[in-house]
Amino acid sequence: MKHMKVGGLMTDDVVSAVPAASFRQVAKVLAEHDISGVPVVDEDDRVVGVVSESDLLARDELTARDLMTTPAVTVHAEETVADAARLMVRRGVERLPVVDEEERLVGIVTRRDLLCVYLRPDTEIRHSIREDVLADAMDLPGDAVDVHVLDGVVTLAGRVRRRSQAQMLVGLAERVDGVVAVVDQLSFQEDDARLTSSTRASHDIPW
Repeated sequence: MKHMKVGGLMTDDVVSAVPAASFRQVAKVLAEHDISGVPVVDEDDRVVGVVSESDLLARDELTARDLMTTPAVTVHAEETVADAARLMVRRGVERLPVVDEEERLVGIVTRRDLLCVYLRPDTEIRHSIREDVLADAMDLPGDAVDVHVLDGVVTLAGRVRRRSQAQMLVGLAERVDGVVAVVDQLSFQEDDARLTSSTRASHDIPW
């Protein structure tokens, strides 16, 4: 299933600072470019830290080397937007420097950039669920269930053969780019979860 990658959202014209940059120089960069943080790179363009507005306000050190938060939390361009968002939340950061295979700075992505995913049109989300989830991932007809999308909220309705199929469908739909939530109105003909539990129980009986 296709997912939007960080490389498709990042800003590749990145403003950065060097470790020897002074407090005043870093503050000037943030003000001139109207940004809240800047990656610090070494002579090989490898990210060694990040200086944010809060770093400047909390300390009165002389250089970016002393001010920066290190190690820097970075992301690769090929990682998914969903993974980047989870990383931001887990590490409590507002921006992620984007690096290549050799850990060199190639871009930057912010929380605001990632939120753009949730502005994806409802028609695109519906098409992705029908084609990528139903047809490609689950090998079902695109019209096997009814797919309704309103403001990113997906409603799945209809009847599938097995309970496991319904659960998988909901799980995959939740992972589609732009989906805010999934309303499960699916029914099923066969509760294979119950059958599996019964089979396991019978295998545990000593004969």
